[in-house]
Parts: sequence; structure tokens; C-alpha cells
Amino acid sequence: MTLASLDRDHLWHPFTQQRGWAEEEQLVIERAEGTDLIDTEGRRYIDGVSSLWCNVHGHRHPKIDEAVRDQLDRVAHSTMLGLSHPPAIELARRLVEIAPPGLSRVFYSDSGSTAAEIALKMAFQYWQQQGGDAAKKTKFVSLREAYHGDTIGSVSVGGIDLFHATYRPLLFDTLKAETGDAADMERLLVENEGEVAAVIVEPLVQGAAGMLLQPDGYLRQVREMCDRHGALLVCDEVAVGFGRTGRMFACEHEDVAPDFLCLAKGITGGYLPLAATLATERVYEGFLGEHHEFRTFFHGHTYTGNPLACAAALASLDVFEEEDVIGRLQGKIALLERLLEPIAALPCVSEVRQKGFMVGIELGGFAVEERMGHQVTLAARERGAVIRPLGDVVVLMPPLGIDESELIRLVEITGEAIAAATGIARAEQRQAA
Repeated sequence: MTLASLDRDHLWHPFTQQRGWAEEEQLVIERAEGTDLIDTEGRRYIDGVSSLWCNVHGHRHPKIDEAVRDQLDRVAHSTMLGLSHPPAIELARRLVEIAPPGLSRVFYSDSGSTAAEIALKMAFQYWQQQGGDAAKKTKFVSLREAYHGDTIGSVSVGGIDLFHATYRPLLFDTLKAETGDAADMERLLVENEGEVAAVIVEPLVQGAAGMLLQPDGYLRQVREMCDRHGALLVCDEVAVGFGRTGRMFACEHEDVAPDFLCLAKGITGGYLPLAATLATERVYEGFLGEHHEFRTFFHGHTYTGNPLACAAALASLDVFEEEDVIGRLQGKIALLERLLEPIAALPCVSEVRQKGFMVGIELGGFAVEERMGHQVTLAARERGAVIRPLGDVVVLMPPLGIDESELIRLVEITGEAIAAATGIARAEQRQAA
């Protein structure tokens, strides 16, 4: 039995229609080096989506490899329920140092979805424990086309019907604001005055919605509205954090300090599952009390603050500093913008959206059944790059550590793949006619 046939017989892949998966040639990644993924046949592919947006510095970075090996010689896992350990303590300190001002407490979990869900639960419980009129704050505002993960709470504040509509009977109701429309956000907060616990947003870029960009100043306006109407602000930086927008955190572009900051994906450099929800001291103090008052935040995971993951995260932060990752990224962002200009001019491309190292190339004029975004990824794979679409939006999000020559090659492959896939489709349509 081959690995591919065993995969077809036993695995169930995320966000994948298995019938189509079983009909295509399987790509089985065996190892990786730098920005290359290497399959079982020894073929190399540029990792054009950072292994689903989490790989930051490239695969097998020596400093992170060493940190994980060193931690293995100490302890691989120890619970944080009633215990602590050095990597979790040190990482919390480092995260607070680099986070927007006012965020002073770190609660660990294991994925972006749980990081967001924790913020929602903390916000809700915080107001309930304030008592009086504050306990009326039970509603949440999120953006249309939002994506905050796949657990029930995070899906409830999501807004992508393709992903979320099936589960509607399981969800709690939330208020949906038009994306990037400050007036609509203000309207919702006014109409629900004194009832909104928190507003949750993906700062600057809504990733899973197709790299939708928010207008300049929008995040700052939302912060100010939350302050005026007494709502907490949750910034979900799972996708946009750790350099993706050209700053360490997207909030920095507009000097916004949220009440909660949700981090995951790039936090370990793409090595191990880890997430963190950062909160203000004000929120933290709202949970302090005597044992019999039961103001404890009753939430936790077995692998909360896993030592191996925390060690990888600490090493990743060291790499950010020692290799001046953010500083060196600026030239590559400008290069990427120039490289995308010929792609934007292709007749089959309706729009190219870019913020930092986050790119969405929207294809226009294709029926859903054509799966044109998917056809582009298959054509890119034949040319030596792994990319992944969101419907008919082709996403590019390479590791921040990619060198300029590889970046040029990645964008060239993407342009060739778009031209090849869409040209074949049009030729087939003409033949059918």
C-alpha cells in the first residue's frame, strides 16, 4: 500500500471535499528546508502560504530547532493547572513587552479558534461579575464575512455563510456590522447601548474572507466607539500578527491597544500548536476574589502553555530581534507590490489586494463548478509552488524569511499558473460551444 492510497482509505482532511481529493494525485510532504516543502519523490515546492499562514522564518530554522531539542532534554509537557514552568513564564513576559500597551496578562491555549473563544468568554464573564447594569452586557458585535475559527463560540461571531450557515441552530446570536463601515458600527452600538459586551474584529485584513482590506483609520474609529459606548475591544490577530502586515502586530499601524489580543499561527514560528489571549489588568482584576465567590475563569486545555511550544515561540521572538525580520521585510513588501502589477493586469484577475505579506488575487468571471482557484493551485504545483485559494481568490502568504529571488520565482509561478489554468478553461469552453 502506498502512502497516497492509505491516505485515501483512512484520512479525513480539513476544509476538503473528500470525493474530489480521492480523484486527484496526492501530494505527500516528507520534509522541508527553508522556504521549500519536499515531497516523498524528492520534488521541491516553494511554501507559498507558509503552511497555512503559520510558518514565519522558514522550515527547520536552526535556532528554533535547537530550542525545541534543548527543551526535550528538560520536559516535553507539564500541566499549567496548579503548576507553572520557565518557558511559559518567560514567553508571557516577552509577549507583554512587545504587545500594544495595557495588555499585561497572558492566557495560553492551543489554536486561534480557542484564543478567540477565550476572549469572548472572558468578556462575557467580566461584565457578569461587575453586576448591576453591567450584567446587561451580553451581546457581541462582529463584522460581516468575519472568520474567527471553527469552535462553536468563534463560529457564532463568524460571518462566512459557506463555512458557518450549516451550524446556525447551534450558535448564539450576534450583531453583524458592515465591513469597514464605521457608521454602521456606530449604529449598532447606539441601538444596543449598554448591552454590548465586546466588539471583535480582525484588524486591517479579513483573511479567510478573501484578504478583504479595511479603510485606513477604521480600526482606530472602532476603538474610539468601544470607549464611548463602554464595550470591550477584541482584536483577533491570529492571521495578521507576527509581521504579516509589515508590523509585529496589525494594531500598531493605527496605534490601537485593544482589551484583548488573540494570537496563534505564527507565535511558534510555525513549529507547534500554541495560542495566547492577552488581556488588560482591568479585565484580570475583574476575576479576582475569594474562593467561595467563584469568580475564577473556568477554562483550560490539557496542553495549555506546552513547554516545547513555548520554547519554540521564545526562539522565534529571538529570531525576530537578531535577524531584524520586520526591518528587512519592508523592502520585500515593496518588491512584492511591484511583482504583482503584471498579475493585476491579467484579464481574468478582477482585483489584487495586498497588505504587507498578505495577498489575495481575485479571479473574475468563473462559475463555482469550474473551481478556478483550485485549478490555479494545481497548475502552480506543477511549476514548483504550493499555494491555496479561498474560493476563486488565490492567496499568497510566503514565510517572512523568504529571500528576494524565491519571492520573484513564487510570484512568477503564480502568474504562469493563473494564465495556464484560465486559458485552458476558456479554450475548453470555446470547444464545447
